[in-house]
Amino acid sequence: MIIQEMREKSVPEGRAVTGTAVADTTKLLLQPPFTVEPAPVQRAAPAPVPIPIPPIVGPRILIYKQDPTVAELGVRPIFIPSPVLSGPTDARIVTQLPGITPVARSVNGDFIFVPNSPEFDCSHTYAVVRETLTMYERHNGGTPIPFAWNTGGNLDRLTVFPHAAVGANAFYTRTAKALKFLFFTPTGTTQQVFTCRSLDIVAHETGHAVLDGLKPGWLAADNPPQTGGLHESFGDLTAIFLTLAQPDQAEALVALTKANLHAKSFLSAIAEQFGQALGRPFGLRNADNDLKLSEVSNEVHAISQVFTGGIYDVLADIYAFERTRQGALKSPTVILMEVANQLCELLFKAIVKAPATKATYTDVVNQMLQVSAAQGDPNIYRTFIRNRFAFREVVTSPTPFSEMLSGEMDFRNADYTGDGKTAKDITNVKPADAASASLRAVQDRSGCCGTMQLPEFQVIGADKLTAKGELHDDDILASQLSALKKAFK
Repeated sequence: MIIQEMREKSVPEGRAVTGTAVADTTKLLLQPPFTVEPAPVQRAAPAPVPIPIPPIVGPRILIYKQDPTVAELGVRPIFIPSPVLSGPTDARIVTQLPGITPVARSVNGDFIFVPNSPEFDCSHTYAVVRETLTMYERHNGGTPIPFAWNTGGNLDRLTVFPHAAVGANAFYTRTAKALKFLFFTPTGTTQQVFTCRSLDIVAHETGHAVLDGLKPGWLAADNPPQTGGLHESFGDLTAIFLTLAQPDQAEALVALTKANLHAKSFLSAIAEQFGQALGRPFGLRNADNDLKLSEVSNEVHAISQVFTGGIYDVLADIYAFERTRQGALKSPTVILMEVANQLCELLFKAIVKAPATKATYTDVVNQMLQVSAAQGDPNIYRTFIRNRFAFREVVTSPTPFSEMLSGEMDFRNADYTGDGKTAKDITNVKPADAASASLRAVQDRSGCCGTMQLPEFQVIGADKLTAKGELHDDDILASQLSALKKAFK
């Protein structure tokens, strides 16, 4: 302002201001006692404080959250928090569909495809297998679970075949190191059913692969029927626990059933679409059943439902107890997910500790009781386990379970043992019938999934299977080849 005023006074009226005049005037003004205020310094905007965020690795994959017929959930994207290459493939799993694979990732690294397209079937099937394997590895302390052939440095992957062949089945094979999902057209329709699109079926077959890595001798046909039942039950329970490991499925279930696990729902119905195609109104099997050993045959799928139903009842009992105890602190969905995760881990640990061959339901029940006690679970947890399997004629009950049958169980007492007072905790029970055919007879595999009908698991003995390692056709033909060598000397 001062400079401007001096400029106006120093220039005669009517004369233009030349550059020289301005310069002379400016020089005069800069002499003392006049000064010029410095221009404000332009400062850069402060940089935001960096927030340490780990690199985001892994794709989004579009999958069926249940079966294609379960409208409550439909198709939704999930996030796999680990590297997945085009295929899809990773360090443990590879997908194969001739003419389609390797399925390429998008520019964002995702696998998002039109539902029911071949690309979708590949990525969906891979994702469910990966989620299942990851679930059990978390229960294994984060340690990878080897497939049965991963010995001596063998890193061969499990190959997933979404469209393996025509047929109403799906199966796991150690010989081919693969999961194979078939497709078929039900009688009287033109709509094909693809078993790979069912989360229940994919999780079930992956359960066979996981259990074969943990207990490689359990698939042998020379085990008792209950051992085969454990394998099939583990597959069905895998589908149930994977469902409850996903928040959107757990939330949908709670809303559908009003937090009552014994209400009809997609959780207890195993493979709804496949079941409908075979004329069954409630899936291939119903996990929420009341079957006892005396009410089923030694057919492996039939007898498996006794163990599956027992675990399902224990899940419902513990959930009811924890809702009573924690209902004011947590939502029903959060409690359900925590209970399911805890029970899944308890079953997993019990199976790891069970015998390498000829395992029975009582073996696994006793291991569940002992692991539960060792980790400090409430006594009532073990009461639920003993009572439910005693009701199903699997084990003897050290205390009466009449209150369970009458619906008078005390879900508020963490020390409840079923006899009206606090009694000594029991962690070892006996079979209800040591002479039961389910413990002694030959397995009937006529109605089971394709896994147990494969020649490799029909004729190769438990000793060979327990040793782990790769299997070959010559292992299946070993007895015949041995006879030929003797004949052709």
